[in-house]
Amino acid sequence: MLDALVIGAGPAGLMAAEELAKAGRRVLVVDAKPSPARKFLMAGKSGLNLTKDQVFAPFVAHYGAAPLAPMLRDFGPSQVMDWCRGLGQEVFTGTTGRVFPRAMKASPLLRAWLTRLGAAGVELRTRWRWTGFVDGGLGFDTPEGPQVLMPQVTVLALGGASWARLGSDGAWAAWMGPQVAVAPFGPANMGFSVAWSAHMSPFFGQPVKGAALCVGRRRELGEFVISARGLEGGGIYSVSREMREGAALTLDFLPDMTDRKLAERLDKMKPGETFANRLRKLGLSPAALALALEFGRGLPVVQAAKALPVRHQGPRPLDEAISVSGGISFAAMTPDLELTRLPGVFACGEMLDWQAPTGGYLLTGCLATGLWAGRAAAADESRGQ
Repeated sequence: MLDALVIGAGPAGLMAAEELAKAGRRVLVVDAKPSPARKFLMAGKSGLNLTKDQVFAPFVAHYGAAPLAPMLRDFGPSQVMDWCRGLGQEVFTGTTGRVFPRAMKASPLLRAWLTRLGAAGVELRTRWRWTGFVDGGLGFDTPEGPQVLMPQVTVLALGGASWARLGSDGAWAAWMGPQVAVAPFGPANMGFSVAWSAHMSPFFGQPVKGAALCVGRRRELGEFVISARGLEGGGIYSVSREMREGAALTLDFLPDMTDRKLAERLDKMKPGETFANRLRKLGLSPAALALALEFGRGLPVVQAAKALPVRHQGPRPLDEAISVSGGISFAAMTPDLELTRLPGVFACGEMLDWQAPTGGYLLTGCLATGLWAGRAAAADESRGQ
C-alpha cells in the first residue's frame, strides 16, 4: 500500500510533501498539469512576493476569522524568509515591508526546492488528474490510463477555483460529497468591471499612483490600473473584499493635501477655470484626471479630487481572480486539518475557506497550512508506515 500521497504540486502541496518526507514517510506527489507549481511561477513573473515583514498581531489580522493563527505562528514571515534562504535564495524587504527573493522570480526557488525534495526521496508524477474517491481509494486519469491509489495518508492541495488554465479549477468540490462542507467559491483579490465611456480608451493600461482607496472606514494607499475591463491591481485588490460585499469605493487623489490647503489652492484659481483645469492644476495625473472626468461630472471639484465615487458593475469573473473565497469549511476539519468524516485525509492551501489580501499573505498562508497538514499527516500513527 502507498504510504503518503499529496495531490497538488503547488506551494502548499510541496510544503506538505517535505514535512512528510522529513518524518520518514515515502511520499508521492501527483499533479494534473505537465509541470508543478504553475500558479506559483506565474505569480513570480512580476516579482515573487513571499511574505510581509510584519509583527504577528497585524499580520494575522489580515486573515479575518479563519483559524490560522497557530499555523502562522508556526510558519510566519520570519520562518518564510529562513526557508527561502535555506534554499539558497537570499531575500530583501521593500519599503512597504513586502519580502522578495533577490532573484525576484519564482523559478530559481522552485528549482532548488524540487531538487531538495527529490534528494529526500519525494516522487513527483505529472499529468495525473484526480477524479474523486473510487472504491475506497482515490481515482486518477493518467497517461497510462485510469489508476486507483490507496495511500495510508493523503494530503489534498488542489488550490481554489481561479486560474483554471494553471490547474486551479475547483472541480474537486463536487467530489467531496455531503460528508465535507464546502462553502461556495467567489472571487477574491479581483478587479471590478466598469462600463467606460469612449474617452477612457486612451488610458487603458495606465496606472494611478499615490491615491487613497476608501471603503467604509478603511483607507488604503495603493496603486491600481485602468484596464479595458475596469479597475484592477494591488490597490483595488486590497479593498476588494469590502467592495464585493457591497461597500462603496471613493478615491482620494490628493491624500497628503489637507482640506485647508486644498481650499487655499482653489481660492487662488481664476473664477472662470473649467472643472478639468482646476483638477489639473491641483496636480492630478492624466489618468487620475480621466477618472475624475468619468465619474465626477457635476460634482464639486473638492469631491472629485478627494472623495470621487466609483461606479462599477461588480467583480470580474472568478477565473480572473488572484484567489477565491469559499472552500472546505474549518468546521468540517479537526484542528490538524484532517477531514473529520474522511479519516487519514488532510487538506491545505487555497482549498480551505480562508482568504487574505495580496502582498505576501496569500503565499505565506499556503505554505503555513501545507506545513501544518503535512506534519499532522506524518504524525498520524494510526496509519503508519
